[in-house]
This record gives sequence, C-alpha cells and structure tokens, in this order.
Amino acid sequence: MNISPVTLRGKFVQLVPLEPAHIQELARIGSKPEIWKYMRYGLIESESQMSAWVNELLKLQEAGTDLPFTVFHLPSGRIAGATRYLNISQANHAVEIGGTWYGFEFQRTVVNTETKYLLLKYALEDLHCIRVQFKADLSNVRSQKAIERLGAVREGVLRDHMILPDGRVRSSVIYSILSDEWPAIKIRLSSWIT
Repeated sequence: MNISPVTLRGKFVQLVPLEPAHIQELARIGSKPEIWKYMRYGLIESESQMSAWVNELLKLQEAGTDLPFTVFHLPSGRIAGATRYLNISQANHAVEIGGTWYGFEFQRTVVNTETKYLLLKYALEDLHCIRVQFKADLSNVRSQKAIERLGAVREGVLRDHMILPDGRVRSSVIYSILSDEWPAIKIRLSSWIT
C-alpha cells in the first residue's frame, strides 16, 4: 500500500493535493461558523487560522498518517471544500476518510457523493485497502445519515472520545466499508452521480 499525493477526477469534482496556494479560497468559503461546529479543529474564521490548519495537515502528510485533498467543483472551476485520508495504517491496509467540509453552496449536492465515491474507489481498488472507516460526532445526525447513505456499517460509539477546542467532550460514531462490500456500494453510488 503506497500512499502518496494523487489527483482524483470525476464528472463533477476533482480532488487535488492540498497546498498553501489554496488557503485564501478555502478561508473564503469556510468562513461560516456552522461549518466547524462538529469539527475537531475548532472555529476557523480567518485566513491565518486556515493557513495554520493547512500547515498542520501538510505536517501530518509528511508523517505519513494523512493525505489531504482540496475539492474542486468542476462545473464552476471553484474550490468547494476539503477532505482527507487519515489514520492511515499501511500494516493493516486501512484508511479513514474524514475531516470533510464544504462551503454552504456545495453542501447537499453531488459534490459529497462523488468525493466519497472517488476516495472509496481509490482506497479499495488502487490501494487495495481491506477497510475504510468513517467517524462522526454523535451529536451530528446529519453527518451520520450521510455516511449511512453511502452504505457504511455503523460499528459503535467511542464514548467521550475527544475534547474539542471549545471544551466540549465529543463521542464519535464509527462506521466502515469493507473491501468485499465495495462492489455493491460502488454500483449504487455511481448511479447517483449523474
């Protein structure tokens, strides 16, 4: 399993390796506090905070634990948001997909469906992962429903899993898709990307 920066292209989105050149536009579309409500990073409301966030993810990429992407919306040519592989476990042929966020105008559109489709396809077909996992804040019902809509199996709850920057103690719901579940999920997801 050789994980290194890669570009993934679909009909509506292109995932490109996250880079500092994306900071200004990411800060612009990520300026709404509601985007960060359930994220472990806390509120990002300035270009300097976005720069710190990007630099943190690039350090994690150097360490080999994460592979972050900027999501471009192809019809508009604009940045829609960001996502990443995290908790990369080469020894166990497993990755997690998470840290995903989009500007308001791209939420509840084909952007997320195709982004997740491309990430799952690459992880399960090209990287030969046997497991892809997702985590969602127990309080974030919307994210849980989106993950379940993908076809991921809810495995359980990590109770009081982490302390967020605002001091709130978060419990996290764990989901997974296994390699032998992917063929059926792939057919269903690809039918939604029209």
